[in-house]
Amino acid sequence: MLTGTGITMPITTMTSETSLLSLMRLVSPALPVGGFAYSQGLEYAIDTGWVKTADEVKAWLQGVLQNGLARLDVPLLLRLYRSADDPKQFSQWNEYALASRETLELRLEELQMGKALWRLLASMDEALPDIDPPGWLAAFAFAAQRWGVNEQHACQGYAWSWLENQLAVAAKTVPIGQTDVQRISGQLMGAVMDAVEVGSQLRDDQIAGGLPGVAMASMLHETQYSRLFRS
Repeated sequence: MLTGTGITMPITTMTSETSLLSLMRLVSPALPVGGFAYSQGLEYAIDTGWVKTADEVKAWLQGVLQNGLARLDVPLLLRLYRSADDPKQFSQWNEYALASRETLELRLEELQMGKALWRLLASMDEALPDIDPPGWLAAFAFAAQRWGVNEQHACQGYAWSWLENQLAVAAKTVPIGQTDVQRISGQLMGAVMDAVEVGSQLRDDQIAGGLPGVAMASMLHETQYSRLFRS
């Protein structure tokens, strides 16, 4: 409860006035879920020379947005958001999301981040559906829905958070400077919006992300001799 302000309300009850702050909270690097620890194969792609410059970083990330997030993550996030009050359907979409992670590393990332956010929600006395294990997409969708973030903004925030994490990987390993990071993020804003638009229009039978390069980089990263990011 909030006290000493003349206001009495549950901590997790959000209004339209606080929805933007709730989204900022959910996508903040300070959210204790460990997203910064993973590279999703980008570290290997950089180490092996597939990605060597700021322009190649941009091209890699744009490709993942268009062929990965738009076709898989965004439509799954929408379905998880819309089924947050239906435990059976929510659990089914969570299982679908986990099954869609093509490598052990990507699956571990999905599980580790999902469980971390789930624990945070539980510590805030949020009533959680009985799913085990919760993935990152499921936990993110559930938090967004409960915190009053509308579904379009939740998808945009998810994609933006992913982009920022990937650019942090590039800044540490290409390396590129913060000016390049800001230039790339600005240039890819349109790609983020397009990914959300495309993903919101897909039918259930159209949900499928095909990123063989990312899958190969992720698998090879698992045995990379020297790495900064988790495997």
